[in-house]
Amino acid sequence: MVKVPDIKVTPPGPKAREIVERDRAFVATTTKSAPIVIRRASGSVVEDVDGNLLIDFSSGISVLNIGHAHPKVVDAISKQAAEFTHFAGTDFYYDIQARLAERLGKITPGKHRKKVFFGNSGAEANEAAIKVAKSHKKRHIFLAFLGAFHGRTQGTLALTASKAKQRAGFFPMMPGTVHVPYAYCYRCPYKLTYPSCDLYCANIIEDAYLKTVAPPEDVAGIFVEPVQGEGGYIVPPPGWLDRIAKIAKDHDFLLIDDEVQAGLGRTGKMWGIEHSKATPDILTTAKSIASGIPMGATIYPAEMDFPESGKHSNTFGGNPVACAASLATLDVIEDEGLVHRSAQIGGYMAKRLDEMKDRFEFIGDRRGLGLMQATEFVTDRTSKKADSKIRDAIEKDAYEHGLILLPCGESSLRYIPALNIPKDVLDAGLDVLEQTFRRAGK
Repeated sequence: MVKVPDIKVTPPGPKAREIVERDRAFVATTTKSAPIVIRRASGSVVEDVDGNLLIDFSSGISVLNIGHAHPKVVDAISKQAAEFTHFAGTDFYYDIQARLAERLGKITPGKHRKKVFFGNSGAEANEAAIKVAKSHKKRHIFLAFLGAFHGRTQGTLALTASKAKQRAGFFPMMPGTVHVPYAYCYRCPYKLTYPSCDLYCANIIEDAYLKTVAPPEDVAGIFVEPVQGEGGYIVPPPGWLDRIAKIAKDHDFLLIDDEVQAGLGRTGKMWGIEHSKATPDILTTAKSIASGIPMGATIYPAEMDFPESGKHSNTFGGNPVACAASLATLDVIEDEGLVHRSAQIGGYMAKRLDEMKDRFEFIGDRRGLGLMQATEFVTDRTSKKADSKIRDAIEKDAYEHGLILLPCGESSLRYIPALNIPKDVLDAGLDVLEQTFRRAGK
């Protein structure tokens, strides 16, 4: 058995540095956070171009819920690619797209008949949700939350409110979005405490926003992440999503559930919203839906479908290779019991992270559901002042010692290993993390 992590040369090594320099010269500036240059990967282990073996706690930003290069997905991709790789599923027909749409309709919340629009990303899925909602409700205002991330296209960017730099320089965006504070109990914007607050952060939508800046007769829907992703892995308190759903229902606008990061078993439920009793009107998903092959899906009641051909479409949505990868991914999640495993091993991971929080004063909060976990770093627990410097130093120290992490929020690290990560590999990764904390605390 290969021991992991195994660091032969501190990343980035000489081959990695050469590739990083070429990338910086020719590839557009995006969101790269670490100079890790992959050569190949299997399961939860990444080999870089210098021969280092690293444990992956990033899963390609929660894309690889069943790990790198799962044999069933690789086989499905290979077989489909040998038959045909593209036939414009928006203009013509093929069985694999219809079968995937039927299956997604069955495994998403609600027993009603559903339809699916296929795109290539979470942003495209949310763009489609905007258009479905506007087309069906004949309204043009959307509610969204501070800290939200729904994409970077000009439409979805109007909903996104995670970091100022994501929006700076891109005004005007789609008009008509009103942002409300999310249920961020560790940093309650109203300085209240759950549960004595009686979910004031939800009630204020009805008590203030709908009476002032968002007339309910003009609101098409409210976009919500069941756990905020990019915004910091914020988990709302029990009852909050149910209250949001009731407000939407009482005022006749749509509950639009963004499951792009929280879906497909990540939180210990198939869908993050299933930690509540709420049933969304529209559900969007992407990332892990096809194990790394670009795909997004917008799932909604059949009666909300576009009234005529040509109202919305694309070229690559429902690509047959992506559909094959998605069906195989769903098979693996179901056959290997990975939703249950996410809840089970996620509880174990949370326990270990809580033990670390008890030992290290610079950890202000540990939060998460299933294998969607995070710690937030602070200068001190009394002021709760965010400490992004120590977070960034820990991320760097971690990959230099063989653990791949991703930041989120202002000063948090997220831990999102594959749902089928072997327990010994998970423990090895957590051991590396704890060692980085020890070094940071000196």
